[in-house]
Amino acid sequence: AVVSTQSTGEAEFDALDMPFSSPGAAGQEVPLSSTYGRITVANRDQYVRSALEYRLHEFDTQVDAVVEGLSKVIPVPLLSLFSSSEFRVLVCGHPDIPLEMLKSVAVYKGVEATAPLVTWFWEVLEVFSPVERSLFLRFVWGRTRLPRNIADFRGRDFVLQVLDKYQPPNQFLPESYTCFFLLKMPRYTTKEVLLEKLRYAINFCKSIDTDDYARITRTEDQEYEVDASPSTSHSANTSSCG
Repeated sequence: AVVSTQSTGEAEFDALDMPFSSPGAAGQEVPLSSTYGRITVANRDQYVRSALEYRLHEFDTQVDAVVEGLSKVIPVPLLSLFSSSEFRVLVCGHPDIPLEMLKSVAVYKGVEATAPLVTWFWEVLEVFSPVERSLFLRFVWGRTRLPRNIADFRGRDFVLQVLDKYQPPNQFLPESYTCFFLLKMPRYTTKEVLLEKLRYAINFCKSIDTDDYARITRTEDQEYEVDASPSTSHSANTSSCG
């Protein structure tokens, strides 16, 4: 009875008619053997080994190119001193946005550090999601992550400047100057307004040149009144470095 069951199972397995291949990263089927065309009970162990070997080494050429590039700026043997997560932080910065680190390099112009507006600003960043914090950092600095530690800021401060030229303040968006890590903000009257205006700016004011802004506005099903006012013109909200 046992032999009969095994025979039935083998027949059912062979009836699946599975190709001796593996899907590649681009979605194409890659043959794994010049000997076998289909997976059978007899060669299934060989298929598992071949599939693992292919997937583990599928990107050897690309990895070798990355290592060659890294070797131009750092001795490759030194890389073994770091774990993969440590090296990722060294290269890319923190995957999250630690607000305490950002606060430690913040300076204020036109407003006291203890003013309600400053308190509201940091409370708004606290309620932002990680994605929104990255968008905020891109809006004010042109990058989506903070450096690894304070020393890597290299003396660069985050400047929050509050100006009274925006009147009435609640009708204007904040401005950013990515070259200088500078956020210019109207003197908003409530935290709710600050949240609304800053969230709008970081989500919809993503490009830092007028041409790209014009392209976006033509393709979106929204109408923007573009003039010289910082409240409506993205080109006034952000400045590029060149």
